[in-house]
Amino acid sequence: PSPQRLHNETKRKAKLKRSASRARPERQPSLDNPRRPFLPVILAVGGSVSSTYNTTIMADAPVTLRTRKFIRNPLLARKQMVVDVLHPNRANVSKDELREKLADLYKSNKDQVSVFGFRTQYGGGKSTGFAMVYDSQEALKKFEPHYRLVRIGAASKIEKPSRQQRKQRKNRSKKFRGTAKTKGPKKSKD
Repeated sequence: PSPQRLHNETKRKAKLKRSASRARPERQPSLDNPRRPFLPVILAVGGSVSSTYNTTIMADAPVTLRTRKFIRNPLLARKQMVVDVLHPNRANVSKDELREKLADLYKSNKDQVSVFGFRTQYGGGKSTGFAMVYDSQEALKKFEPHYRLVRIGAASKIEKPSRQQRKQRKNRSKKFRGTAKTKGPKKSKD
């Protein structure tokens, strides 16, 4: 071997030796190591989510309601507010259950309460949305949007033909002008 090749090999071996001595063993994450905080690993088990802390999701867990930005609106005969729902150990709370709890809280009937726009915070345990407690059932039917009345069962959904059928009917009527639109095509006289 040439002296240049020997020189290159010795340099390579020395470099490998230095890098091996510099490498530190991988440290395990621990609770007492502030540089590597312990993070629980989330595992999916049988359709429900559980963590290493062994928390289970219970459907009958207690729920806390907190209201913010409360406004009494006499023109629309309602009380309106932002509702924070704290539901630890529970996925979320149904709107029906929230309506019942708000009705108890504001001493009114469940049929006079409308809740909407709830979003669960990332990580769960807290949801935020809006609620309106109307003074009467008539006020609710007068001022609430129809789709929300349908959701709570206070009104029936308007059945109408599909968008495609409406479009086809519109285009068929374009073929005729004037009063012929309503009558349809003229019959030929024999």
